[in-house]
Amino acid sequence: MHDQWKAGLEDVIAARSAVCAIDGAAGRLFYRGYEIGELAGAVPFEDVAALLWTGERPDAAQAADFRARLVAARGLPAPIEALLRSLPRDCHPLDALRTAISLDAALDPDVADSGALANLRKSFRLMVRVPEVVAAWHRIRSGRAPAAAVSSGSHAAYVMHLLEGVAPSEDVARVMDVVLTLHADHEFNASTFVARVAVATLADLHAAVVAAIATLKGPRHGGANEDVLRMLQEIGDPAKAEAFIEARLGARGALSKAERANPKARVPGFGHRVYRVDDARARVLRGMAKSMAEATGRARLFEVAERVYDAMKARTDLPVNVDFFSAVVYDALGIPADLCTSIFAIGRVAGWCAHAMEQYADNRLIRPRAEYIGVAPRRLAAAVA
Repeated sequence: MHDQWKAGLEDVIAARSAVCAIDGAAGRLFYRGYEIGELAGAVPFEDVAALLWTGERPDAAQAADFRARLVAARGLPAPIEALLRSLPRDCHPLDALRTAISLDAALDPDVADSGALANLRKSFRLMVRVPEVVAAWHRIRSGRAPAAAVSSGSHAAYVMHLLEGVAPSEDVARVMDVVLTLHADHEFNASTFVARVAVATLADLHAAVVAAIATLKGPRHGGANEDVLRMLQEIGDPAKAEAFIEARLGARGALSKAERANPKARVPGFGHRVYRVDDARARVLRGMAKSMAEATGRARLFEVAERVYDAMKARTDLPVNVDFFSAVVYDALGIPADLCTSIFAIGRVAGWCAHAMEQYADNRLIRPRAEYIGVAPRRLAAAVA
């Protein structure tokens, strides 16, 4: 007899990991034992990535070496830029990213080596390549040349430089640093689990990251923050938020279970498989969203978000998740809706690599079973004469 079936593997322990822990009942998130609210903004993203990869915060010398290795990996390869220029201009940014990282595998000198040191080298390159591709595609599709690599500035500042073509202010770089830290890891979320499944077959690291990017695109995972921003823009006026939520929730009540599962029937940014109270990352982002929206003249969108939040809290017990207020922050940074999930990937690639390296180090093929519910065993009928 198999253990009881759980739809969507809900709460099933699929592996043991030392990277990240979630306390869903208390709304707390820990990277290697450190609570996310203490890390975000206090520890630079590079040090957070080092923590995820190695298990400990780096000392000064280790931190300097980590940054130097990231900087050394900067520079978009010419074949990748040529590929991006060949894509249709309406190609979704995540599709462009997935395709470019596939090509990057062929260009990587360590592609055939999945040893620990080679995977670490590839992790540094992937951490840099993802933002370079995301930003290059965004600029190419809007008629601008990709920004040239620079050898100065933090990783977060480099991300903003790649997007805007100029060095960001310290405040903007700090906001991006916090955003990347908040998105860096989240235990066995869908894209990370897919990456670990790929690694368990001994596929190479690029293959695992491509699989993760493909999974991230879904609106039930990373694609939700794109939907949040579109929803807030559609509402437009804070005074219309309550009626919008009332109508959306009312319409859901008349739907079948299958129809309610459609992301378009949901209120994006609310609900989570693990959290039973508000997501710890959302609490950090809420304050940042308010200050950023006010500083960039987008306070109206934040007011819409606040009204939606209040309306949902008054009518449901659904927790707010990371996608909701991150969408407001992305808007304040000038990031369009369809690029939001790609920014998510720039932070999450740190976690994908951490989990991939952990899986390689103690690997067993991930091969669950299915409970068969089909037709009982039967014989092929004799042919009719």
